Amino acid sequence: MSYDYDQLDEPLHWGAAVLGWICPGMGQIMTGHRRRGFFSMIGIFGLFLSGVLIGGVDCVDRSEDPLWFYAQAGTGPIAFAADWANAGLLKSGKVGELVESPPSNPRMAPPLMSTFKTITVASEVGTLYCALAGLMNIVVIFDALKRRPAGLNESTRGDA
Repeated sequence: MSYDYDQLDEPLHWGAAVLGWICPGMGQIMTGHRRRGFFSMIGIFGLFLSGVLIGGVDCVDRSEDPLWFYAQAGTGPIAFAADWANAGLLKSGKVGELVESPPSNPRMAPPLMSTFKTITVASEVGTLYCALAGLMNIVVIFDALKRRPAGLNESTRGDA
């Protein structure tokens, strides 16, 4: 097995990492690895949208599931948009009717929840898919951060 120790000296591509967080896969495309970027984009968006389709938009919830949201936030602004849609549409009662749910503490008033809230295993699967999409994008961001730009070979690196 051979190691490429020259890659350890490569600079970090912070612009590609930021762009890869804003739009998954774009960091790879920015460094010239278009095919890798498009496949990453399709995989991450497909996994996230599958999670939302399976579990509903309420599977991305910053206030009720903060630990899951940390992983989901790795997909970038799309996770924050889904959380905004959950809070602005479902939790506010603009979509669906708000009904009382069983209280976890009998001394407190029962919390209100939308009739469109998913409460089955589908919600858990959707939450997991969205979190996996975020974690997958974090790996892709790290790859874009350190990957040598396409077309940069030994003769164009400037080492003499």
